[in-house]
Amino acid sequence: MLGEQFVRSLQETGLAGLTWQHAAMIGIGCVLIYLAIRKRYEPLLLLPIGFGIILGNLPLAGLMDPPADGMPGGLLYYLFRGVKLVIYPPLIFLGIGAMTDFGPLIADPKAMLLGAAAQAGIFAALWGALLLGFSPQEAAAIGIIGGADGPTAIFVTSKLAPHLLGPIAIAAYSYIALIPLIQPPIIMALTTKEERAISMRQLRTVSRTEKILFPIVVTVLAGLLVPRAMALIGMLMLGNLLRESGVVTRLARTAETHLTNIVTIFLTLAVGASTRADLFFTWRMIGLLLLGLAAFAISTAAGVLFGKLMCRLTGGRVNPLIGAAGVSAVPAAARLAQKLGQKADPGNFLLMHAMGPNVAGVIGSAVAAGILLAMLG
Repeated sequence: MLGEQFVRSLQETGLAGLTWQHAAMIGIGCVLIYLAIRKRYEPLLLLPIGFGIILGNLPLAGLMDPPADGMPGGLLYYLFRGVKLVIYPPLIFLGIGAMTDFGPLIADPKAMLLGAAAQAGIFAALWGALLLGFSPQEAAAIGIIGGADGPTAIFVTSKLAPHLLGPIAIAAYSYIALIPLIQPPIIMALTTKEERAISMRQLRTVSRTEKILFPIVVTVLAGLLVPRAMALIGMLMLGNLLRESGVVTRLARTAETHLTNIVTIFLTLAVGASTRADLFFTWRMIGLLLLGLAAFAISTAAGVLFGKLMCRLTGGRVNPLIGAAGVSAVPAAARLAQKLGQKADPGNFLLMHAMGPNVAGVIGSAVAAGILLAMLG
């Protein structure tokens, strides 16, 4: 009798349901936490994602279980509603807008071209995914990883291929966090030391009126041209208008700090928990991760190559490094351009120049999302 009770108790523990897939996913979660704490790779993202993966793959914990038989669902199931219903990504964009100074882009509008060029990986990976047998909706969700924008990747995937949400979100955020490892070899292979050492002229001063008009004009134009992207671009521009207006400091500060921090915790924790062991270790998922990496690499290369073209057309006045910042990983990609520029010439200051393509990339990835949703949604 006592032995039967012991066996029954053991069967009710997570150990009874633990598989090698669960153990491997828990290991992946621990690796992401290690990278966040030890290497400081985007800790605000990787730490909660890693812990979410651990929570979501503990057998019998039920944190992601839906309601059943009159019983409520798990805690993370309800937090995941904000991902599935596409609530969190626009709120994140609201915070990004409140943090972002579009002055460098306004001062140098041609930076928008670099931001557009750096979206090439999205469409290259889309075609690659189609060739590998993914559906058009799945291919679009995979391709959007190339934009290097986590909220945009979640936004598109939630609408087109929700069953791929976990792996795509993990891939997008992981590649953003690993920018210091992924981008430098590509940049170094495509540029010379002389090109990386090019010093750019100081940007002109942008007036307050220009900064206030910018989010309004962009919202109207984007709303007319790519209405399916307005949930992202509209919130991005609202956040920026709160910042630049100067009359709603409390709202701008809340959007920039408290709201963004809360939504980031909910989003990353829920996304991590949604990455199920039984779906992750398949050849399709491995192909998805590789395609996402290829998309990110192609976007970086396209930005650099377009930067080299602009360098030639302007007689050497554009440093190609800022093209790599055209991916929308703000401000990590711009900081990397600054770091590599100073490595080539310690007196070189590219950060503000790189921020132009960087914030243009945020708009560009949202526009690309709108185009894909209009075509396939």
